[in-house]
Amino acid sequence: MKPTRLILIPSLGSEPAPCLVITDGQVSERGLLELDAVERPEPMRTVAVAPGADVTIRWLDLPPGGPAQQRAAALWMLKDQLAAPPDRLAVALGPVPAAGQPRLVALVGLSLLQAWTDYLDALGVRADAIVPDALTVPEPDEDDRLNAVVFGPSVALRGRGFAASVQPDLVELVAGARRVEPVEDNAAVEFALIDAALSPPVNLLSSQDRRSVTARRGWALASALAGLLVVSPLVLVAAAAARDDIDARNDAARARAEIARVAPDLAARPDPVEALRQRVRAAPPPGGVVGAAAALFAAVEGVEGAELDLLIVDPAAGMKASVTHADYQDMQLISRAMRARGLRVTETGTLDDRGRIVSDITIGSGQ
Repeated sequence: MKPTRLILIPSLGSEPAPCLVITDGQVSERGLLELDAVERPEPMRTVAVAPGADVTIRWLDLPPGGPAQQRAAALWMLKDQLAAPPDRLAVALGPVPAAGQPRLVALVGLSLLQAWTDYLDALGVRADAIVPDALTVPEPDEDDRLNAVVFGPSVALRGRGFAASVQPDLVELVAGARRVEPVEDNAAVEFALIDAALSPPVNLLSSQDRRSVTARRGWALASALAGLLVVSPLVLVAAAAARDDIDARNDAARARAEIARVAPDLAARPDPVEALRQRVRAAPPPGGVVGAAAALFAAVEGVEGAELDLLIVDPAAGMKASVTHADYQDMQLISRAMRARGLRVTETGTLDDRGRIVSDITIGSGQ
């Protein structure tokens, strides 16, 4: 097996980078890569572990489709949680999960990804993969536990379906009711890093044109971007997401109990909440199909560049449609116009088709 180089990108762009060389699953070399070194490192497969404080990591139930379609869907699903517009973000997907399981998604700003790449260029190496540090932490077996590893000034947290890197004073806020178990054994941390290097859980470079990512910029800009040590809006989003995750689980338990009371035939389903949603979506819209279709035509007509591609009325599945539009915000305008008519629009799928966005929707009662 050919050797693999693992580099830990420091939080400050002026610092040297710790480096491991892995051969046959074991560390064969350890050292530091210096920015001003005269001798350049030997070319080999290289995986870089980047500070994860500004990387958004989620596990999402993405609709079927190719990588480009699923990246577009992930951006749409997270649009209210991101501080940057979609064209300034790199979206990377984890391995294709088993049927019915959510998929790992990681998002990072293009400027920060460029800064990391510039830093590696200054070391004389080119990364084949960049992984956020939180995804190198071993996932715990228990739902109520978070494993924690310190990387520079941040703490990388990993739970079941959760990963984030935060400042130490935010750990308690992010953890919520979950207990934090520090991983302090250096051998265990190194083993986890080796595993991530040999099989990266996600590659932040995977969605980018390597020629644009590796285009050199001024080193001063790269150093400044890599050295930012402020509370990122994305870190605050991670903290809110952790609290919301606990509340969501409690709400789901109450919802299942209520469904068992009002719709016993749905209680035995694998996902009774989703079964009830499907029943509601399939319910005839107020005013009948003709009135709902007229309202949809008017709503789509009111959005510049939007087109109604498909309209289906199915007694079992309800009223469905496909709308092609130019901007991610267009569906909000259409939904608002439909709500004014007493109708609710539910998006069931979104994909990017050659610069145009196609949204699949169902139409039901807004009550």
